[in-house]
Amino acid sequence: MALLQLRTMGLVAMMALSVSLAEDSVLPVVEAEQRGPVEIVKKESHPVLFRQKREWIWNSLYVVEEQPAPIAYKIGQLKSSQRAEVKKFKIDGEGANTIFTVDHKGDLFVTRILDREEKNAYHLTARMYDGNNKLIEDSGDFVVQVTDINDNTPVFPKTYNGSIMERSTIGTKVVEVRATDADDPTTANGELRYSLAQDQDLSILSGMISCKTNTLDRETKSQYVVVVKAQDMRGMATGSTSTTSVTITITDTNDNIASFTRNTYELHVPEDHKLNEKIGTLELEDRDQIQNKEPIFNILNGNSKVFNIELSPNKDGNLMLKQALDYETTNSYTFTVQVRENLRNLHFPADNDGSAVTTAKVNIKVQDVDEAPVFSQPIYTFNVTEERIVSNIGTVIARDPDRANKRIRYSILDKDCPISINPLTGQLSTLRMLDRELEPTHMFQVKAQEEPSGLESFVKVNIIVKDINDNKPELTVDEIFVCENDLTNMVRKRRYLHLDDPKDYSMDVRISDGGRPIQTSITKLAIKVCVCDARRIPTQCKAGARRMGVSVHALIAILLCILTILVIVILFVMRKRYQKDSLASMKNSGEIHEQLVTYDEEGGGEMDTNGYDVSILTSKPPHHTQPTACKGDMAVMIEVKKDEADHDRDGFPYDTLHIYGYEGPESLAGSLSSLQSSSTGSNLDYDFLNDWGPRFRTLAELYGVDAPDYYHQY
Repeated sequence: MALLQLRTMGLVAMMALSVSLAEDSVLPVVEAEQRGPVEIVKKESHPVLFRQKREWIWNSLYVVEEQPAPIAYKIGQLKSSQRAEVKKFKIDGEGANTIFTVDHKGDLFVTRILDREEKNAYHLTARMYDGNNKLIEDSGDFVVQVTDINDNTPVFPKTYNGSIMERSTIGTKVVEVRATDADDPTTANGELRYSLAQDQDLSILSGMISCKTNTLDRETKSQYVVVVKAQDMRGMATGSTSTTSVTITITDTNDNIASFTRNTYELHVPEDHKLNEKIGTLELEDRDQIQNKEPIFNILNGNSKVFNIELSPNKDGNLMLKQALDYETTNSYTFTVQVRENLRNLHFPADNDGSAVTTAKVNIKVQDVDEAPVFSQPIYTFNVTEERIVSNIGTVIARDPDRANKRIRYSILDKDCPISINPLTGQLSTLRMLDRELEPTHMFQVKAQEEPSGLESFVKVNIIVKDINDNKPELTVDEIFVCENDLTNMVRKRRYLHLDDPKDYSMDVRISDGGRPIQTSITKLAIKVCVCDARRIPTQCKAGARRMGVSVHALIAILLCILTILVIVILFVMRKRYQKDSLASMKNSGEIHEQLVTYDEEGGGEMDTNGYDVSILTSKPPHHTQPTACKGDMAVMIEVKKDEADHDRDGFPYDTLHIYGYEGPESLAGSLSSLQSSSTGSNLDYDFLNDWGPRFRTLAELYGVDAPDYYHQY
């Protein structure tokens, strides 16, 4: 169908071009002869054509776009008024000899299909030669116009969306849409008309969509999707069309009032519910969006002191508790809640004005719970005079708020508190006298607990200690001095005072306060004698007598020293006792037997460290193991030691007066040698050696009464 249309338009254009060419073959010649050599040849319906020479005769040439050219077709002829035999034409310019060709007669041909939307005019130049190839006409400019056909459809360049508020007035603009058409906009091919497909609430004019009614309702229809049609040929049925969908959103306005979802709300609340917390929610219905949901609540029947209503995030009514509940006092509440819309932004009349539920009844049931004791005061403060035992400072009172009214037992948490409390009555008393100067206030907590082990609560108690006159005044002064040159009866009574005077000066100052009873103290004040300058500033002073006293730090140091000495003495005494006990315990020990067996000789005394080496006593013969102590061990040991001494030329002989004669010049033990001594002359009793066991029996016999008889056994 489109191809048939193109062909029809092409034939019409060719017919118009033929008529135009026929007219051009006669009229221009006559006009040229009448108007002179520089006359401009034009036609009213065509662009102005300027000729450089009057010999060229033509108007603009035209070709219809999109015309098929399987073979070149003629669109016009180049002419000249010269009376010469023409042999050849040449053309130059846009599309010369490719799109456009000319033959020897001057006929101009088109060799291909042209597109006006690609190029709508071609500018060319013509030259004419005779048979001798001589230029007859030079540079004749002409234009080939490409005429438009309706070969393009309208195009919407983008997607359009719009919005309009509900209840807008008629004619309110919504959104403008625009389509483009590549055809010539100066012709009907490019002139567009817009229309909407079947929509009664919106209209469109010149691409602008507007409101056609004032009853748009978002709650009924919140969105419109309209189809916009654009058609060229000025909307004629033969024009090309295109469509696009436009989404139009209806925005909300406050044209509905809030409505309760129920006529009655039942709520159950425990009596210990916290203040300023939600009890329940009164749901509302509002067809508007939440930003236009603006309810205002009002509690009727005088219960606004106990309850309050706040907006929830969804703008429903949260019922809040303002005043503490008490099941024993009031166990239920009934009141009416009214809701209305904020009239400032409401559009009248509201859509649901006659159907909204604006009042609701609220029934609240208070539930009983076991509550902790309640004190009569949030904090207790009492006054107590210092330095006195007070049996009745005051009373802390708590009660069980429940109907059971259980007995309350009181106690003080602080174990070091100087205040006691009667566990049954809550009466406070002092455990000891209080001293305001040490601690002016006492703060503690009293616990009240339901008997026998029920709920408990606490309260703070402040005890303020009142002052009495129980402290003597103390004199606090800087150093006092007198100058040698001070006058008599001004700062002193004596006339002459000197630094060389050995006497110290002091005076007693008595101080009394104004309390009841009066407290008095006497302070000895030391006075220094000084040499002063003219301004009575001391330059050299003799210290006056000062009161002797010991500071607290010095007293502590003295006590620490005494304690240290006492500890040292105790440790020394304990050590002596321990040594004495150790010696006594050795009588029954077998270890001392082994030690005595290994000692063959005694040394030269405590001070004789050079004359005898004690380590010799513990030495053992080489390649021999120490024999077990028995009756004959002592003889064997003596023989071994004697043998070692006989072969040791550097050592002292064992059996000499140097060894046995004395125990050292300064030894308290005296001589232990058998020389110059005898068992009969000794004042020591060695019978206790019999108690040490069989190993010491030999020693007991040697130093005992029967020693000579036993000795002859060896």
